Amino acid sequence: MTEPLFPRPVAHRGLHDRANGVIENSASAFAAAIAGNFAIECDLQLTSDGHAVVFHDEDLERLTGETGLVSDRTLAEMADLKLLDSAAGDRPQTFDAFLEQISGRALLQVELKHQPSLEATRRLATVAAEAIAKYSGPTTVESFDPRLITLIREYGFTGPRGIITYDYEGEDYPPGITEDERYTMRHLLHWHETQFDFISCDKSALTLPAITFWRALGKPVTAWTIRSKVEAEAAAPYIDQIVFEGFNPDSAS
Repeated sequence: MTEPLFPRPVAHRGLHDRANGVIENSASAFAAAIAGNFAIECDLQLTSDGHAVVFHDEDLERLTGETGLVSDRTLAEMADLKLLDSAAGDRPQTFDAFLEQISGRALLQVELKHQPSLEATRRLATVAAEAIAKYSGPTTVESFDPRLITLIREYGFTGPRGIITYDYEGEDYPPGITEDERYTMRHLLHWHETQFDFISCDKSALTLPAITFWRALGKPVTAWTIRSKVEAEAAAPYIDQIVFEGFNPDSAS
């Protein structure tokens, strides 16, 4: 029997718990995920000097209390910022430092975040592919942006690549998306370019025809973001694995 692509639940931005000082996308959250034998989802942003940093938001305020954008800070400046409420004093990691920390001990689901220009998009795909090429652990790459999962393949990444999606009925992503682009994204019509290997889908969009179609053809589907046993049970018939936070999927309760 073929081993599933995601045999274990995926800890969303690591196994974080801000109330107890463990912040998302931090070394502490990743250590906790490894200790729980979970796979790890993380996010990559691009600094002003063209380096990949493990950080979710494009804006600094929520996670560091600073103003401005990640894309306006150098890697050294990012490494100087403390993550708010971190009991361990965690700071944003470089992608290289993150990979060194994990050292093959967990399956990775690395999200490449949408970038404001084609140049930055190409750069993020390049540096991510270069870092992963030097890493021997199990790694998957995903993005909302079809260009990023197409580009990272062109730049040498040979592992599984996934499209992150939802119903595209709400707030625009990325800003300025056209109705034609919305239709293409909703129905995954970029397949001929992206040739994605898996789908990471919003838990509220799992019954979209495109999701059902591609799963029937064998593409694994992970659901985000699952925050309780009840949500996990509701999603189970439509997915192959959960991307979770705020509870322990291995717990009986």
